[in-house]
Amino acid sequence: MCTAMTEFSRLLDELHLDGDDDETLPPITALLSKLQQRLIGGPPDPSLLVDTVAGFFRTAEPHRLFDSADGEAALEAAYVSAVCALIGRAALPAYERARDGPPTPDRYARVPDVAARVCGALRGLLGKVEAAGPDRRARGVLMAVAPHVCAYAVTHTQEQPWTSRASREAARRLRASLLGAGSWRDCAHMLTGERAGANGAKAGAGGILEAVLDVLRPRLTKEAWQRGDEVESAFAWTLFQVKRPSLAPHLPRLLGPALLISDHHEPKKCMLGVRCLHHIVVNTASSELRALKRADVMYEALVKLLYGTKNADVIQLVLRCLLDLLPVLESPPSSVPVGPSPAPGRARRRDDVLRLMLTHMEAEHEVALRRVYARALPAYLERLARSVSVWLPCLLRLLADAPSELGPRRDVARRLSRGAARCAALLAAAAGGRLQVSARVARRMRVKLHVRQRARLCVCVEL
Repeated sequence: MCTAMTEFSRLLDELHLDGDDDETLPPITALLSKLQQRLIGGPPDPSLLVDTVAGFFRTAEPHRLFDSADGEAALEAAYVSAVCALIGRAALPAYERARDGPPTPDRYARVPDVAARVCGALRGLLGKVEAAGPDRRARGVLMAVAPHVCAYAVTHTQEQPWTSRASREAARRLRASLLGAGSWRDCAHMLTGERAGANGAKAGAGGILEAVLDVLRPRLTKEAWQRGDEVESAFAWTLFQVKRPSLAPHLPRLLGPALLISDHHEPKKCMLGVRCLHHIVVNTASSELRALKRADVMYEALVKLLYGTKNADVIQLVLRCLLDLLPVLESPPSSVPVGPSPAPGRARRRDDVLRLMLTHMEAEHEVALRRVYARALPAYLERLARSVSVWLPCLLRLLADAPSELGPRRDVARRLSRGAARCAALLAAAAGGRLQVSARVARRMRVKLHVRQRARLCVCVEL
């Protein structure tokens, strides 16, 4: 105990936080205020001060850290300010993307080491919170700093240019310490809190999702991205932890950033945004998506990407998301009564998507994009059923040309022919009694595919 007190006094002296003597230490709120000032205006080498702060949290007694005469609100505000200042020591260097171009690894050279040290300091504080047990003041401090700690840990947990293996491991340990301090089962429990059980058990306290979004939201702007603020991955991780039915109450705050990220000019971040939109579609009730025309807004954003990008990976994700979004927007085709096709001005969205797919696929010269459209086609044909007859001639032309896409490789020709034959069978089933000629054309096309495949393989043998 004496050794710990001596170490604590030495650290206070290093931080210039001590009072007149050991018996007249200032209250913890005053210590934290001075600590914040030291962190903000600290030495150029951030690791020196961070290590001292880590020792401060590690050696202090819990009753010193959470005993304040200024009230719980003042104590929590002081800890939030100090923790934010500590996290700021590992902030990513700012830069102007338009002026400096994409970030280079050298720009983040010093970040991983400092980030790992900050993780250690925050773990020291969380350890004291956990040691305090059910103390109400310690619990209040935890709930106040947890959103900031969570956002920081997530930013450094994933593989990014500013992380290293050591910093990612330190961030994972910090996240585990946060879960342990709050007695949360997992990250989803931490974010969404307890829900009432089937046996009527009372729901527990709410999670910290809203508070985490408060931390991230000011940085989820195009202006912040131009300054090099990399927060999209942290938002996406947060969203992916929230699933049905917990996502719907937070949908107004989650949909906007997801749409914004999907409109990012960098393909990698655009793909992340599309994954966020797909997660929302899968984990939200159709009625919630149709409310306030949210599904319509998502549809317009995804179709805009089909028109505006040539990146095969982006297109693949967009087509998958649209496939799950279209049933939300419209009733399934099988429930539509048989009759004349709707007027051109009232064409269904699923027909618009299929028309766009076939038009792009037929006119596309890049093999990668044609393969993306071809892989997505069977699933769309299964969903569209009878309305597919409108696009039958174009479909047959594309399927007949499928084995000629990638040259005379035997394995490629076999896979393409098998996929084209499956699409032909779907077309014949979709025609189902209304268009007998379609079934005959489909059968002739399958024979043509088989003959073409055999001819191409014979050429390979001769060569």
